Amino acid sequence: MLKTASRLTCWILHLVPAVGMAAVVEPTEFFEKRIRPLLLEHCTECHGADKQKGSLRLDHRGGWEIGGDSGPSIVPGKIEDSLLWKVVSYEDRDLKMPPKKKLPAAALEDLKTWIANGAHDPRDDAPSVKGSHSSPKADGSFWSFQPPTAKLPAPVKKTDWAYNAIDHFILSKLESEGAKPAPEADVSTLTRRLSFDLTGLPPGKDASNISKADQTVTDPVKLEELEELVDTMLATPAFAERWASHFMDITRFAESSGGGRSLPFKDAWRFRDYLLEAIQSNVPVDRMITQMIAGDLMPAKNAAERSMNLTATGFLALGPTNYEEQDKQMLRMDIVDEQLDTIGKSFMGMTIGCARCHDHKFDPIPTRDYYAMAGILRSTRTLKNYTDNVAHWIDTPLPYEGEEEIKMQEKEKAMARLTDEIASLKNDLGDIGGAALRKRATLSIDDLPGVVVDDSAAQKVGYWKESKMYPPFIGQGYVSDYNEAKGEKTLTFTPKLPQAGRYEVRLAFSAGPGRALRIPATIFHADGEELVYFKQSTEGLKGLQFVSLGTFRFEKTGQNFVMISNAGSEGYVTVDAVQFLPTDMEMPEVQKPVVSEEETQIQTRLAALSKQLRLLQRDGPIRQEAMTVAEDEKPEDARIHVRGNIRNLGATVPRGFIQVATKGEVPEIHANQSGRLQLAQWMTGRNHPLTARVFVNRVWHWIFGTGIVRSTDNFGITGELPSHPELLDYLAVKFMEDGWSLKRLVKEMVMSRTYRMSSEGTIAENDPDNRLLARMNRKRLDAECIRDAMLIAADSVDARWAGPNIGDAKAVDSNDTKVQNMEYSYPFNDSRRSVYTAAFRNVRHPLFEVFDFADINQPISQRTTSTVATQALYLMNNPQVIELARATAQKVMTADTMEQGIHQAYQRSLNRNASQEEVKIAEDFLDASISGNSTEDETRDAWARLIQTLWATPEFRFVK
Repeated sequence: MLKTASRLTCWILHLVPAVGMAAVVEPTEFFEKRIRPLLLEHCTECHGADKQKGSLRLDHRGGWEIGGDSGPSIVPGKIEDSLLWKVVSYEDRDLKMPPKKKLPAAALEDLKTWIANGAHDPRDDAPSVKGSHSSPKADGSFWSFQPPTAKLPAPVKKTDWAYNAIDHFILSKLESEGAKPAPEADVSTLTRRLSFDLTGLPPGKDASNISKADQTVTDPVKLEELEELVDTMLATPAFAERWASHFMDITRFAESSGGGRSLPFKDAWRFRDYLLEAIQSNVPVDRMITQMIAGDLMPAKNAAERSMNLTATGFLALGPTNYEEQDKQMLRMDIVDEQLDTIGKSFMGMTIGCARCHDHKFDPIPTRDYYAMAGILRSTRTLKNYTDNVAHWIDTPLPYEGEEEIKMQEKEKAMARLTDEIASLKNDLGDIGGAALRKRATLSIDDLPGVVVDDSAAQKVGYWKESKMYPPFIGQGYVSDYNEAKGEKTLTFTPKLPQAGRYEVRLAFSAGPGRALRIPATIFHADGEELVYFKQSTEGLKGLQFVSLGTFRFEKTGQNFVMISNAGSEGYVTVDAVQFLPTDMEMPEVQKPVVSEEETQIQTRLAALSKQLRLLQRDGPIRQEAMTVAEDEKPEDARIHVRGNIRNLGATVPRGFIQVATKGEVPEIHANQSGRLQLAQWMTGRNHPLTARVFVNRVWHWIFGTGIVRSTDNFGITGELPSHPELLDYLAVKFMEDGWSLKRLVKEMVMSRTYRMSSEGTIAENDPDNRLLARMNRKRLDAECIRDAMLIAADSVDARWAGPNIGDAKAVDSNDTKVQNMEYSYPFNDSRRSVYTAAFRNVRHPLFEVFDFADINQPISQRTTSTVATQALYLMNNPQVIELARATAQKVMTADTMEQGIHQAYQRSLNRNASQEEVKIAEDFLDASISGNSTEDETRDAWARLIQTLWATPEFRFVK
């Protein structure tokens, strides 16, 4: 019962990604990355294979389920009933674990999340004493670690059946098992199958030439017409759009960070466009892989190719990342781990990430190999720096061609000159008042304009030392945090404003060389709250200074206050007073600052230059940017992180690759290089045993509905064995010999007689899952195809190719707490193809959620396919579906006769005419729903209900 509850909780967790494990949704991944290292570091020394204090073991699931002398230690899903939580949270005064020191807050939060979400634990077996293995483990002789070699298929009896080599391999296996292939699918079935598989859309005018006047829809297809149709579809932009969706799945494409404060990726769409352009142009897949991993290091013939290479590296930058992580070295290693895990799963079908804390439990990937590859990615910059409170990815300017690049550079130089002059004037302007005040011996709050709140009137949390070291100061002195107890001290200033309006908030402080560079201030105003950062450190100037925290709207009464904190600051934090200067023209009750002639001149000049800069920014070319990575200035090898702990470092490992997958010579990594280019070259080498195999198997899965290796993302010992190993190797070798051409690979598969079989064949008793492919598999349309099919039926699709898809996507201040609003309130009301639908990590299009869209937090090529009640309810009740059905109804209800309208409804929805029986049923429904007194809207809605009924049928949602 306990295991069932745990599995149920984990299943629910998949459906609700925002609960607890938002950054790593998959329960096993959360356990491996967060819980196993925690248990290894803090618990298993006393509660493991060698020692069991209190008779409790925590080194496998059965240990905590049985528990120790006090009974079960964890009740999955129930924190308050879990003894383990009580002892680690130090709730019990007499029993505290670990006894020497309480777990860190982050570790406690992870443990709490794990227990609350069902305590998923994949450790089925109890480990033996140290040095032994209790589980089977693959070695270098495992099939997937051998380079693929092409072999001829065995002879077949039915010599006239096979069209190409694929058919020979399939038929040979069928005949050896005493099975027969199904007959060919008819024209109507095959065209619909082809259209959805190749373009993701219902068959259109390009499919019309496959059926001639002397044919019926139930006749077999003519091969020359089929080939012409396939070539036409492969050349269309729709093919690139359809197959870009597959690539987006395996590269975990998203347009927001997902972790912590979810930040929108304003330029993520450029990576999606890179995929579109590369697939449309049939860029070899090995080159695509190299571009994604090391495009910035590849030579380019022109600016367009350079832009493409740079944009492709967004693959490494687009992962789910908690940019708010304050331990920047932990953040750095978490990013490297996510990148390694993604590379392993996306291209090699290997769970490399499992080796971060220990040798891989099943596959021959030791921890040393993990850190050999980690050194490559640690020598790569993914973040701008590792000092910002909220980190940020790298935005790289993209080049233009020829004359346009020259004009862009001239514009940028002019903008830089204006920006520097404006900054200089602002510094002069900001120091005019300060310089005058520093000449005075003493200052009172009455000497300053606006509303001034002295430090003596502020609400203090923590100890603030009073000081008079550097006069002048406002009032009786100023206060300092004394560079101690960071994060434990705040000062809150609450003004008494004479009237509502906009005020500039200025902080007075004592500057100096030892002051902090980055200090947080939170302003609570009428429109919400704002977190800003400012610096106090100066090289030579000491004493009174003012810094502007911004201009905000305040109410006369209400929660108006400014809170200064010393959290995250390095150096002394000093505070003297906070000044609220009115910016509205009509505020007679508030003293205005006296404006000197010098200040007036500076402000005039500043206004003129600012206007000039705005005009320059608006006119002429605009420099585009892409999310990229870059080489680190000082590449270095990584040290093993013992048990995955960034502060428990072991031996240094030279940068390199997974040894078990290394056959023959490997590219040499020079000391001044990260090794990313060599990594890509190794992965796409002719002797690499995994990359080509994994890719062709995924294409087979996308075409045939299930892979030759059904565990498409796992080619290790815990994955499935191939049903047709010789066919898999043949396809991998031919794929490489054909120049890694996706289009040639797809064409060979869909032209095969195996693909052209009917899905209505007999189910063999010894092959209920159709692993032998005696018939074509029936496939459920994925979420994108269902949405796009409804848009096509309604003639509502926006056919624009590529380009940005989120109008509000722009550069954001990552310290602004409001940046998440766009994601959580996004309306999803566009009508472009689904490949362009906003791909936020925490909020997806409702149809995508219902119809099993891929987990956007990790690379995945094999989506779940479910049939649940919520899908029918969505198609019945969703407002967007209803509107699309009404738009479709408007198209068909104007037909000359009701029968013609019904046929049109069937054609738009099911891509065929209605049978006579179906016409009769539809006519009866419409006659009962529409009377002579019905309005046009009522008539339209009756037709719309008919169309929704067709969309709810299995025939609409499945491809035969």
